[in-house]
Amino acid sequence: MRVTVENGRAVKVTGDPDHPPTQGVLCAKVSRYAERVHHQQRLTTPMKRVGRKGEGRFEPISWDEAFKLAGARLSEIAQRAPESIVPYSYAGTMGLVQGDSIAQRFFHKLGASRLDRTICAAAGAAGLKYTYGASLGMLTEFFEESELILIWGSNPIASNLHFWTRAQEAKRRGARLVAIDPYRSLTAEKCHQHIALKPGTDAALALGMMHVLIRENLLDRDYINAHTLGFDELAGRAAAYPPARAAEICGIGEQVIIDLALLYGRTKKAAIRLNYGMQRVRGGGNAVRAIACLPSLTGAWRDRAGGLLLSSSGWAPVDSHALERPDLIPGWPQKQPRIVNMNAIGDALTHPGDAGFGPKVEAIVVYNSNPVAVAPDSEKVAAGFARDDLFTIVLEHFQTDTADYADLLLPATTQLEHLDVHKSYGHTHVMANLPAIAPVGDARPNTEIFRGIARAMALEEPALYESDEAVAAGAFRWDDAALKGSGWESLKTAGWVKLNLPDAPLAEGAFRTPSGKCEFFSARLAQQGLDPLPDYLPPYESADGAPELAARFPLAMISPPSRNFLNSTFVNVESLRATEGEPHLDIHPSDALGRDVHDGDLVRIFNDRGSMQARARVTERAREGLVVGLSIWWKKLAPDGRNANQVTSQALTDLGGSATFYDCLVEVERV
Repeated sequence: MRVTVENGRAVKVTGDPDHPPTQGVLCAKVSRYAERVHHQQRLTTPMKRVGRKGEGRFEPISWDEAFKLAGARLSEIAQRAPESIVPYSYAGTMGLVQGDSIAQRFFHKLGASRLDRTICAAAGAAGLKYTYGASLGMLTEFFEESELILIWGSNPIASNLHFWTRAQEAKRRGARLVAIDPYRSLTAEKCHQHIALKPGTDAALALGMMHVLIRENLLDRDYINAHTLGFDELAGRAAAYPPARAAEICGIGEQVIIDLALLYGRTKKAAIRLNYGMQRVRGGGNAVRAIACLPSLTGAWRDRAGGLLLSSSGWAPVDSHALERPDLIPGWPQKQPRIVNMNAIGDALTHPGDAGFGPKVEAIVVYNSNPVAVAPDSEKVAAGFARDDLFTIVLEHFQTDTADYADLLLPATTQLEHLDVHKSYGHTHVMANLPAIAPVGDARPNTEIFRGIARAMALEEPALYESDEAVAAGAFRWDDAALKGSGWESLKTAGWVKLNLPDAPLAEGAFRTPSGKCEFFSARLAQQGLDPLPDYLPPYESADGAPELAARFPLAMISPPSRNFLNSTFVNVESLRATEGEPHLDIHPSDALGRDVHDGDLVRIFNDRGSMQARARVTERAREGLVVGLSIWWKKLAPDGRNANQVTSQALTDLGGSATFYDCLVEVERV
């Protein structure tokens, strides 16, 4: 990003035209970043609660008082039951320094509970790990040379603009674009073909494609023999998914699967842009495994314009141990504190504590996240945060839904105000993040806030007080071949460095698995008692997975982010919220007709977990049997004070312990 500053204020934020992936362009959200930084409701001073939990009533205090209050309460709990302290964070502020460096060191030193940070991408990451060995993929810039692009479980117009520009260029050059998505998104509307399968059935589609590829011998036998493991076993699994069966599972035509497989197998430069929407269901990890096998079957990896990209983050040589210092855990590595899955935070905060769970949660420190809005099964999450005996610290830019429940609300800096260093999951550059302006008001970087709490607790560990510069300098393994001897100082000067990778990085294998091959058959999964081959797992909440539940709640619901919001970030920026208007629910005409719902009606979406209201849009963009609620609204800014996570579940995915936001059955009625 390039930031124009006048009189100490950021007045314009644009993409860096010299940065190859960005090319001077930012998405609709981030292009408004200056509005967010200087928003009139920006938190600028520490505050302590004076009202009831959830009321959002606070009074300003000094940083010294805030640190004293935090230190006293956390010290008392840490001395008695350190696992009763739980951190909660994700990616509201991106970056290796302000994300989980000093913060992780702090919680490790205390012996606090560890957080399984799995709310977004863990199922997909696990699927790649067991297939490729890490989150590896093709290079974004070469999609523009592809002849076929399958945009699978992704809406890049909203979520990956820099990939979309490459896809558009490929289209101009004659490439065919196929969207695979239950919903006819903005992206799907601009592709040559849209395949609207049922939510959670992506693995069946991939296995059906494999069946055809193997039957028609559209395989690269040399690549399979040299660079894959377990082809015969995979072929046996694919044999159980003839196109007719896969089509029935997916709710699409048999010929659609056959034609797609033939097109894919006969196209040399065939690329898949996979994204995380399709892994937010019970079988999400297996689905990613199945799809990730396809380019190795056809040898698409041989060409730089072929292969697959879900995440490129595994190419960056991040030194996680140096950043997070798990060795600070008392008794490490033999003794390690319990792990709390962030998707089950509602259960964790309402658990009384026992031998199986461990001690009751007595304190939670939230940073870079807004769990009361974004975590599943929201009624239970809010009930947990409402506990009078729970000590809650929230580091934030604004008074979010979660902030309303804080005992201490501490103002944090944004990307424009602090130092950081970034890897990417959408391209193959690492980037320096230098502060463009001074902190707004009395806001402080996350790192400085955790250092202040550590001082108040009289913690003497030197690693807790390392400067942001020193943390950033140690964030990468600079001697790794991917960085060609670059260092922190040269990165700061240049702004960004492209990782040293071949144009077609997996053309000669070199996967990061134990075998060095693409593992169709995973011995590591078998050792865990799990299926070593990818398979289709019916969603928890579906006619196949739970017929009695489906009889009561017959509509599947997905809640992908709106183009104007990034999950719950940017919801309070008036210009973006005005564009979005109000919460909407897209519903197919046949589903609306049976419920006496008309376009523009206010409807109630509900199941046993809760309910929310939205304005109906009767449209064929939602396939029959599916409703789509673009999200995620702050509850306090939604007309009924609720959002889509009132109805989502805390159930976890097959691999990675990720969230199953799109594995959700509901009913809809007119209000």
